[in-house]
Amino acid sequence: MSRERKKKRKRRGRYLQAVFTVEMSVLVPLALFLIMSCILVFFYFHDKNILSAAAYETAVAGSTKAREKGGVDAAELEALFAERIQGKCILFAGAQAGISVSEEEIKVEITAARGGMSLALEHRAAVTEPEKEIRKWRRFIK
Repeated sequence: MSRERKKKRKRRGRYLQAVFTVEMSVLVPLALFLIMSCILVFFYFHDKNILSAAAYETAVAGSTKAREKGGVDAAELEALFAERIQGKCILFAGAQAGISVSEEEIKVEITAARGGMSLALEHRAAVTEPEKEIRKWRRFIK
């Protein structure tokens, strides 16, 4: 091979390497952005599921405790909710619970925000008295 051909091949190789470097300088940040966005979405839905389950469990526990003699108050249920989410949330660690207790139902409202994201959930549980229904049906059977 002639000397000029060898130089052209070297130049082509350097040119191709330079093009590859420029393309990668554009693609790597884009790929990292997509990966980090996916991780952020996973954390969002993880926290949403944790908060939703904790709110539902709190509402059901409150409806069960409301049937007892002493009843239940909102402060007790807020402590129960805080205990259920303690150390489990990644993005929304400072979630706030608004709990209202009435004779018919327990309502748990959750609000959380971080950065530009926010989350609002609500769960309700009826205060039922199955003992009364069972006694009523037993009277009819006898």
